[in-house]
Amino acid sequence: MRTIVVAIALVMWTGVAAQAEDLGNLSANPFLYESTANPFGKGSVFAPNGINNPVSPYGSPFSNQSATNPFATEAPRLYDQQGNYRGKLSANPFDPESTSNQFGRYGSPFSPDSLNNPYGAGSPFRSDSPNNPYGKGWRIEGQ
Repeated sequence: MRTIVVAIALVMWTGVAAQAEDLGNLSANPFLYESTANPFGKGSVFAPNGINNPVSPYGSPFSNQSATNPFATEAPRLYDQQGNYRGKLSANPFDPESTSNQFGRYGSPFSPDSLNNPYGAGSPFRSDSPNNPYGKGWRIEGQ
């Protein structure tokens, strides 16, 4: 309830809603600029807010917003091309929404919503799968 009040106050004070930061797409496609697999695009180790940059808030092993910190609680969120939530891109194996939680909805290799399921959402043959080397992948949003 308190976060809703703060968000409404922020909108009223600034006149704009707080927007999530675009961190690119989780994709195996090395030719797509938005892909985290493109070393010259969003996947660059020099991208200021990239998940592959070890000194950025989203790539640092010490940041609470990082995809690589195994204790992070505010990791970047994943959304497919239709806007459906696909969990947190996180190395935290205990977060129920983490893609690294092997027992969770978004990390289990048996869940149809998991990118780790090669027969479900993570299939390399699906056009919207992050594991498809020719696809667009899933959008990554930071806090």
